[in-house]
Amino acid sequence: MSTVAVRSATLPPPIPGLTRRVRPPKKNIPQTKPDRDYVLKSVREYMEQHRLVPPVPLDELQTHTEKILAIYGIEKAYRDYTGVLLANETWRESLASVPFEKRLLLMPKCLRVESKCPAPFDEFGLLCKQCGLCSIQDFQNEAEKLGYAVLVAEGSAIVMSLIQTGKIEAIVGISCLSVLERTFPYVEAAAIPAVAVPLLQDDCIDTTVDVDWVWDYIHLTSEDKTRRLNLTALHDEVKTWFTPEALDALLGRPTCKTEEIAREWLARAGKRWRPFLTIAAYQALRDDPEAPISDDLKLAAVSVEAFHKASLIHDDIEDNDAERYGEPTLHSEHGVGVALNVGDLLIGEGYRLLAEMKCASHLRSECLKVAAEGQRELCRGQGAELLWNNHPVALNGTQVLEIFRSKTAPAFEVALKIGASLAGRLDETADVLHTYSENLGIAYQIRDDLDDLGDDSAADNQVSIRPSIILALLRERGKDGVKEIMEALWNGQTVSAVPDKPTIRAWAEETGAYEKANVLLESYKEAAIRSLAEVELPNLKGLLRRVIGKIFNELEIKGWCREIEQQNTAATEARRQEAAKEAEHLVPQPKVA
Repeated sequence: MSTVAVRSATLPPPIPGLTRRVRPPKKNIPQTKPDRDYVLKSVREYMEQHRLVPPVPLDELQTHTEKILAIYGIEKAYRDYTGVLLANETWRESLASVPFEKRLLLMPKCLRVESKCPAPFDEFGLLCKQCGLCSIQDFQNEAEKLGYAVLVAEGSAIVMSLIQTGKIEAIVGISCLSVLERTFPYVEAAAIPAVAVPLLQDDCIDTTVDVDWVWDYIHLTSEDKTRRLNLTALHDEVKTWFTPEALDALLGRPTCKTEEIAREWLARAGKRWRPFLTIAAYQALRDDPEAPISDDLKLAAVSVEAFHKASLIHDDIEDNDAERYGEPTLHSEHGVGVALNVGDLLIGEGYRLLAEMKCASHLRSECLKVAAEGQRELCRGQGAELLWNNHPVALNGTQVLEIFRSKTAPAFEVALKIGASLAGRLDETADVLHTYSENLGIAYQIRDDLDDLGDDSAADNQVSIRPSIILALLRERGKDGVKEIMEALWNGQTVSAVPDKPTIRAWAEETGAYEKANVLLESYKEAAIRSLAEVELPNLKGLLRRVIGKIFNELEIKGWCREIEQQNTAATEARRQEAAKEAEHLVPQPKVA
């Protein structure tokens, strides 16, 4: 995709009588404009050769940054600066494809001349008075003329709220290196096209920036107007398909009491991650993302949820759970026989819905095969757990994770692959979707184990001994009697008092098992991200990266700009006080008679 920097307007004209500020850059930034231009030129030349697909994880970005320093002879002191420019360039093509009216220009208030700036502040940030003393006026006027939203404020919750409404699909920002280093993981997690031109200083007062770079990014465009998927809106829409009324409209009314129970269970609470993934994968890979979602797509999404809800019924029976979604489980309400039959009905319903799609026959067959393979693998994983229940023995962490891989990952894989199949792109994406789903599924199950010991877990305070990463790690790491108790519980032996959840939580924290589980969670999330390294389809890579952030609730932008400003203010005050003390010693003291 070729991009064009639209120069309908040249650089801001100098204001008569005003000499723009010149300040030396911070030491970790090239000191002259030609040197900074050389770094940017080197980064762009490297990108031409390597074509990195965003979002690029931090460790991968650092590896490429080191290569750039070596190839182009850039000083190591400028490593962070070079990394920021490289991150910007990975998003250049994506930014160019976003319409101006879907972009946000985010500027820091420290660009103003603080001692002379007449602008007031409101809850959204600085309200520029167009005095011409700094570059804020020029950037704001040009960006708004093009259609941008503009904020002069720190990166805060308001930015994320704008992103989540779908009104903002890309960000052009200006910030200091200190803030950029800390916000990178969150921007990368959101997978939103974002470029940030580094400020030349980071002391939070009267800062400056390379104006021409900001100007170029503001005007960057291309002929491709592909819209970025609004995952929140898409997820919300998918949830509306599972009301009783919507299901009746799509599937027809139930014809018997068993179907009524199945339909009610299908409509009962749930996060709807799996049908959401089906639609999101399709939208990322389809030729026309603007076309309305067809009934075929809805049937596929409902089928994926039917498979999932069937597995929950069987799971609850096998684990003898009394509650699900804060309500009685289906077998508690209707009996085991009825619940088993309803679960089987939902599996059949899932296959029926896929078979009734009106898409091309080879795509329909592909979807049925994906679902069948996933069902088979899920039953193998669940079977391993059930057989363990018959003859409980202590499992180590690796064995538990293998059960997670077979039991949880297939549902994610089926959801994503059905979406890819309907878009006609399964062959080229199957391998990465498999690896990604395995790691995502394991991470999801580890998170469930951690949540199960949390303050907001189910009312049942008793711990059921089952393949759990926390329990496995606790057995391996326990001491002072804890290891013996866990060993006995794992092996199905009777103990005098079964520990409750708060006790298990306390033991897990004391032994480091809780921390280790969190490390494993992050490791599998990271493995899912790494699996995207070979994806050459930016829409799909961005989608799958953002899905991780959405499922694990990573998407936040914190007030680091304010935090760093406060640190600088405190440091300035400390220096002032120190100078005052030194001055006191220099003042001649009156002689004592």
